[in-house]
Amino acid sequence: MDRKDFVKRSAVAVLGTLMLTGCDTEKKKPEQQIDLSKKYNWKMVTTWPPNFPVLGEACQLFADWVHQMSLGQITIKVYGAGELIPALEVFDAVSSGAAEMGNGAAYYWAGKSPAAQFFASVPFGMNAQQMNAWIYRGGGLELWQELYAKFGLIAFPAGNTTVQMGGWFNKEINNIEDFKGLKMRIPGLGGKVLAKAGGTAVLSSGNEIYTNLERGVIDATEWIGPYHDYVMGFHKIAKYYYAPGWHEPGSVLENMFNMKEYNSLPDHLKVILETASARMNLWVISEFEAKNNEYLNKIKEEKSVEIRKFSPEVLAKLRTYTEEVLNELAAQDEFTNKVYQSFTSFAKNIRNWASYSEKAYHEM
Repeated sequence: MDRKDFVKRSAVAVLGTLMLTGCDTEKKKPEQQIDLSKKYNWKMVTTWPPNFPVLGEACQLFADWVHQMSLGQITIKVYGAGELIPALEVFDAVSSGAAEMGNGAAYYWAGKSPAAQFFASVPFGMNAQQMNAWIYRGGGLELWQELYAKFGLIAFPAGNTTVQMGGWFNKEINNIEDFKGLKMRIPGLGGKVLAKAGGTAVLSSGNEIYTNLERGVIDATEWIGPYHDYVMGFHKIAKYYYAPGWHEPGSVLENMFNMKEYNSLPDHLKVILETASARMNLWVISEFEAKNNEYLNKIKEEKSVEIRKFSPEVLAKLRTYTEEVLNELAAQDEFTNKVYQSFTSFAKNIRNWASYSEKAYHEM
């Protein structure tokens, strides 16, 4: 088919659609009547400290956007971790209805289901752009909703940290043996991979990391990226800053809603919550990219810090350990294996496209 035929057929198709739509007008149901007098006052609990840069800020922006778009029908009060409930009780609070919604990251709820971790970040997995593609258009969201429905929840993507840094170390990592005996603050699947390399994953909250690293309780830590790492002051107490963040190449953040409360809303308010979540997703990604670029330059100016890259040999071995961890994870239950198959299949195919697009572009 040449270009002229293609344009002609496209025009005919569009015209036909418009004609059918016009003919069907009388059969459509009347538009839903919107009662603006009905007000909703919701609580949003988060896993982040109050007013936490980017992540906490985004939660307040979400609340503001929803209030504006709903013409004041929904007012959302944002609570940082510890203000209403502890950080890691967000899932249970929203599930039980103690709060109407929450914000966090799905890998925090691995104890509820191992499959949850795939909806946050997987070592050597997909970046932010690819995770969005899988979730929005590759079947990921349907699986996510299927999982959370078991707990009376509905979830939507609400941000992504983008590719993180590999962490701060007080010793050089020249080969895989350098991980042996290393005590590192690293959560989730990355911690399990570290354990296979002979290290020890140490869990600690954000406000404990600096002190633990300074006192030698841990030898290394990952956090997020240059912006947050600089604000935390890690450049003052650790010499080596490694890249890339193999353990979290694109960590998805989530808005979760109590299913009963969400389903009780009129349709237009449901659309507003989903749309504001999508806007939040874009805002967080954009803010991280802008801030990390700015603060990486600040870290480069610190004479006491050496920015390094993990060697190809180290990354290859960590990738092998990751495959072992994921296979063990997928074997735990049928649903986790179902999510694993969807995730890995999509990742394999999207990398094929990336080799001709993103990767090829950056290698020019």
